[in-house]
Amino acid sequence: MDAFSSLAEGFATALTPNNLMFALLGVLLGTAIGVLPGIGPAMTVALLLPLTRGLDVTTALIMFAGIYYGGMYGGSTTSILLNTPGESASVVTAIEGNKMARAGRAAQALATAAIGSFVAGTIATLALALVAPTVADLAVEISPADRFAVMVLAFIAVTSVLGSSRVRGLASLGLGLAIGLIGIDATSGQQRLTFGIAELADGIDVVVVAVGLFAVGEALWTAAHLRRRPIEVIPVGNPRMSRSDWGRSWKPWLRGTVIGFPFGAIPAGGAEIPTFLSYVTEKKLSKHPEEFGKGAIEGVAGPEATNNASAAGGLVPLLTLGIPTTATAAVMLAAISSYGIQPGPRLFATEPELVWGLIASLFIGNTALLVLNLPLAPLWARLLRIPRTYLYAGILFFASLGAYAANANTFDLFLLLVIGALGFMMRRFGLPLLPAIIGVILGPFAEEELRQALQLSNGRVGGLFEPFSIVVYVIVALILLWPLVRRFLPRKATVPVLAEAAHEIEEAHHHHGLTSAISVERHVPTGGAPDQGADLSAPRGPDDGRPVDPDRRDR
Repeated sequence: MDAFSSLAEGFATALTPNNLMFALLGVLLGTAIGVLPGIGPAMTVALLLPLTRGLDVTTALIMFAGIYYGGMYGGSTTSILLNTPGESASVVTAIEGNKMARAGRAAQALATAAIGSFVAGTIATLALALVAPTVADLAVEISPADRFAVMVLAFIAVTSVLGSSRVRGLASLGLGLAIGLIGIDATSGQQRLTFGIAELADGIDVVVVAVGLFAVGEALWTAAHLRRRPIEVIPVGNPRMSRSDWGRSWKPWLRGTVIGFPFGAIPAGGAEIPTFLSYVTEKKLSKHPEEFGKGAIEGVAGPEATNNASAAGGLVPLLTLGIPTTATAAVMLAAISSYGIQPGPRLFATEPELVWGLIASLFIGNTALLVLNLPLAPLWARLLRIPRTYLYAGILFFASLGAYAANANTFDLFLLLVIGALGFMMRRFGLPLLPAIIGVILGPFAEEELRQALQLSNGRVGGLFEPFSIVVYVIVALILLWPLVRRFLPRKATVPVLAEAAHEIEEAHHHHGLTSAISVERHVPTGGAPDQGADLSAPRGPDDGRPVDPDRRDR
């Protein structure tokens, strides 16, 4: 009952006229930016991050709740209408959604995506309100050594589980940790990696890093591989679902919620695995399996519900442990950290108004998303016609404006360009962005926990190994050794649905030879060809919204 009373207080905070206005504004901005071609939710949140700098922290995070859900809905819109997923969670939606759109059912695909997102988001947010306080209470009891072990698990998970190349993932993590170390050491007072540049003594602002890696790096990459041809946008009618569509969608919505929330809530979670698992599950359980690959509505309803449930579940480790599991959650963590607030087990005790106002605003943002976006679906489709040259020029302008506004320092513009160039090179050589941004944000926190653990044990390394941390390190070892162990397991030892989902992901990774590249082209009916109207000029990578190198797509 404490959770419900706290949630009621959160609604009292979120439903003030000022906060409600910013929640609705966040939904509109998040959808308007997220629906643009080539922009995923992570880039949407990063691009709009500087806009909240002048707001009260509670109001800013309430606005971000709307941006968060709006950006995710926008990503599904581009997947359905353009066959261009903006992130991993939208890849599966594009498989069936675009086929539905080309069959004249774009409105129904968008409707089941929006309603499924609402249903799953509402149920998962309620689960977040019930689960998060319990997790926070348990997390308060763990020692610095245990918290350090959990952060190591998060580092290893995002580099090993969510990509096909561990080397590239570890390289990306190393870059992020190095950027996070720049500045004055809080213990010794010595400058680290500043190279005598006074402006680097305070470190690099996480806003600059997030905007540089996602927005500037993406704009530079797209400009380098732009195909100058008009985008074919499928017209959208009135998004109404028939009784048959409702009957085929409601069970996938509920199953997607059950699949997505637990995956998002664990530190090694994410959206790629559960959305593929949902797709395979719906294909197994469907009464119309012959429609899969040709535009089955279950193939849109289930993965979209899974995506939103996973997003809400991802806020559990974010708010209780300070550990993001997706690129979008990492940018949200950057937003919270920019106000001097450290997410973690004590956040519910020290900032209850902020936390419960944020959770309540998720309900508001989710409802506003449904009410606003179903009637406005034709308008969002028109935004897809904006020429990409204008689009990315505008992104660079607003990214530069936001980076300068963060600290009113022209040196930040130089850093923005350098980090944007780094983001471009990471995309060029197939390094995922998620480990880098997590390294930047969590690196200093992990260092602080490590030092506290060693201080409590008088410098003994054995102080890092306590019962809970030993269990976590065993999990880390299993993650690292799993590819080797799997070779010795009999095939019957794995669950068929899980095995098929894993096969789908691994085959897509292998098809491109990149860190985490998943293509929609592979899922074409046998003997068919990819949709000629599909915008494949910048296919997306799954875990961070990065495009795949066109020169390497067929390797």
